[in-house]
Amino acid sequence: MSPADEKLWATLIHVGGIIFSFLPALIGYLVLRDRGPFIRAHTATALNFHISYYIYAAVLVPITVITLGIGGILYAPLAIVALVFMILAALAANRGEGYSYPLTIKFVS
Repeated sequence: MSPADEKLWATLIHVGGIIFSFLPALIGYLVLRDRGPFIRAHTATALNFHISYYIYAAVLVPITVITLGIGGILYAPLAIVALVFMILAALAANRGEGYSYPLTIKFVS
């Protein structure tokens, strides 16, 4: 895969996460991970981010229940931060740079 194609696919995987959640990262990781180190790094990073994001959202469920709904106000900031991180990752991929999502647990590499 050419470097330009790797940049394009990496960008699409991060942008696709905004619309289709974890599916572009998972499919991209399974299909494109052997096509080059750049695309492998970006697909793994995106997949790790989405897994971590769902864990953080799941942790908010009992917090919301325990606080009788008050913890629910944390879902919006979590979603906004996730959106900003995905946009920053897409911009970095488009420039041909690596990106590491903050507060991400590394599950796949």
